[in-house]
Amino acid sequence: MISVSIIGVGRVGGALALALPKDKYSVDNLIGRSETVGEILTDVVFITTQDSEIVAVAESLMGKLKPGTIVFHTSGSNPSSILDALKDSGCKTGSIHPLVSVSSPELGPERFRGAYFCVEGDDDAVTHGKEIVADLGGKPFTIDTKFKTLYHASAVTACGHLVALFDAAVEMMTKVGLSDADAKEILLPLVTSTVQNLGEQTTAAALTGTFARADIETFTRHLGALNQYVSDDLLEIYLLLGERSLELAAKQGVSPERIDTLRTKVSIAKSKLKW
Repeated sequence: MISVSIIGVGRVGGALALALPKDKYSVDNLIGRSETVGEILTDVVFITTQDSEIVAVAESLMGKLKPGTIVFHTSGSNPSSILDALKDSGCKTGSIHPLVSVSSPELGPERFRGAYFCVEGDDDAVTHGKEIVADLGGKPFTIDTKFKTLYHASAVTACGHLVALFDAAVEMMTKVGLSDADAKEILLPLVTSTVQNLGEQTTAAALTGTFARADIETFTRHLGALNQYVSDDLLEIYLLLGERSLELAAKQGVSPERIDTLRTKVSIAKSKLKW
């Protein structure tokens, strides 16, 4: 039986407590963020507090853990190196970050199954981390510690920025006279179908629409409408993503001449934005 302590019993900490298989793991300590931490003798310690509190918690554990204890934090943006003080005292350190949204502890066991988890840190910690992820029903992958923050920026772009992009599209759609709710309802199936395409195709192959065809004529009409009806911020989003879309279109063999022409038009439009 592997004994576990969890410090910071919020959504992720609570989800771990519920999801770890009871026939293999014994959750001996659930320690709230405001509680004083005494001696901890478990095999594994999870620090699941807010990112800004991890270092302070790690420092508070100095001298309170048995040698060889494996300590993980669950931050997405911080590397395991922020636990170096514990590493220097004889602990094995790493990070385990579930690449999935957990809005409540009760959803943890379901959300963890089939989800990818980023695991990095000491070799021993990574080995045990992969085993823990597998026991949660997840899929572990590893990266070099130095890339942890870049990994998280990618995740934010795929998730949080996707929501922000969708919000921008909703705002554009409301300019035609629809309510926010109606715009969301109308656009959501389109986004869902696109995500489904991404699950089956490369990003280049999944691209559809104006920029996928390097459709100069349609872009020109779009530009006129956007200049007339939406803010420069929304127009800038459209243009920046259009440039990226043209890179994908090039991978699909679209006419280089049309791509170059459209790229030039995008650049000119960007230069006219108010800064």
